[in-house]
Amino acid sequence: MGRLIALHYSVMLYAIFMKSIRISLTELVMPCLDVYRIREDFPLLSSGVLYFDNAATSLTPKQVVEAIADYLLNCRANIGRGVYPLAQRATEAYEEVRAKVAKFIGAESCEVSFVKNTTEAINIVSMGVEWSKEDNVVITGLEHHSNMLPWLRASRIYGFEVRVVKPKPDGSLSLDDFAKAVDKRTRLVALTHVSNVLGTISPVRKVARLAKDHGALVLVDAAQSAPHMPLNVEELGCDFLAFSAHKMCGPPGVGVLYVRRGVELRPMMVGGGVVADASLESFELVEKPQVFEAGTPPISGVVGLGAAIDYLSKIGLEDVWRHEVKLAEKLRRKLVEVEGVKVLGPEKPQTGITSFAVDGVSSDEVAMALGRMGVCVRSGFHCAIPLVRDVLGEEQGVVRASLYLYNTEEEVDSFMEILVEVLRLLRGA
Repeated sequence: MGRLIALHYSVMLYAIFMKSIRISLTELVMPCLDVYRIREDFPLLSSGVLYFDNAATSLTPKQVVEAIADYLLNCRANIGRGVYPLAQRATEAYEEVRAKVAKFIGAESCEVSFVKNTTEAINIVSMGVEWSKEDNVVITGLEHHSNMLPWLRASRIYGFEVRVVKPKPDGSLSLDDFAKAVDKRTRLVALTHVSNVLGTISPVRKVARLAKDHGALVLVDAAQSAPHMPLNVEELGCDFLAFSAHKMCGPPGVGVLYVRRGVELRPMMVGGGVVADASLESFELVEKPQVFEAGTPPISGVVGLGAAIDYLSKIGLEDVWRHEVKLAEKLRRKLVEVEGVKVLGPEKPQTGITSFAVDGVSSDEVAMALGRMGVCVRSGFHCAIPLVRDVLGEEQGVVRASLYLYNTEEEVDSFMEILVEVLRLLRGA
């Protein structure tokens, strides 16, 4: 009887083991996401264009366009000021997106403000902190101009020092270099989460811990991370976070500024929509987050952002990220085999961004020639002149191919075939 029981359990364990093996194998062979199904949501792709400029702006799926159209056609009223049902519906829709964004980044609704874009969000912070001449701000050499110029301008106005942590040529940042730059007078550390040129991921969590040890605030430029990977402001340890809708399947003209609860920040603008009380001599403003939303906000854009978050959340950003990295790895392998092409950034791609330079040919020439063949890539300095020119040493800029959830391996193959032919023609000219 004991032998039968032992045999029974052995068979059960074997069945469980084989089932787990089958599940593992299935997970290995199954694609992370159904890219061909996803492509049906983006009508522009049916034209045959190879759209590899997603770091600049993404394409917009039908679902987002439909959500915007529904608001404009069926709920077209201003928010926060009307008591009639249509205005209340518009306000509710707007505030629902605020809650949706908060969940998307692991924040509270009272910490989320809608702005024009990442650039405006960072400018609000740069002009809203109560600065002292004894302060310093630490940035990095990876930064987009939007996370560089606001601090340089504010330093001229308020007299504080700006310190720069220089990246290595592959785009990586050393925590030791941050430790040398951050001290007891550091008021704020501002860094990009993902480089828009090299696709490298900054060690935000470690930098944030270091900054907090010195009592400094932390701002994260998430323009290149929010569209592609899961975000959680608590895990990152930041006080401010900024990103734009147009890079994440949403419309242009709307972005997000996260301000951690308890952090003081003056609004950059005042006017309608932010007044709690006013007289001809003085005024009192509303509390955060609405205090940063003076004037009529981009309501249809906010609605579109909400639809974009729904779209990406349904697919899953972990799967989006894995898909992009897989494509970038294939693209890099093929690029390094092309004579005269210098591939920049880390040897193992961390995101879907790949930049390269071509010996003897300017980046603009390459991009224009590719464009005539139906390939959309970005060229030049990518709003990061100090990084491209001074760190990477590319005086003529670089070509950037940036991938997203709707790009395919076949498109990578087509891109390489076209690039090789384009380079042959350019070098022969």
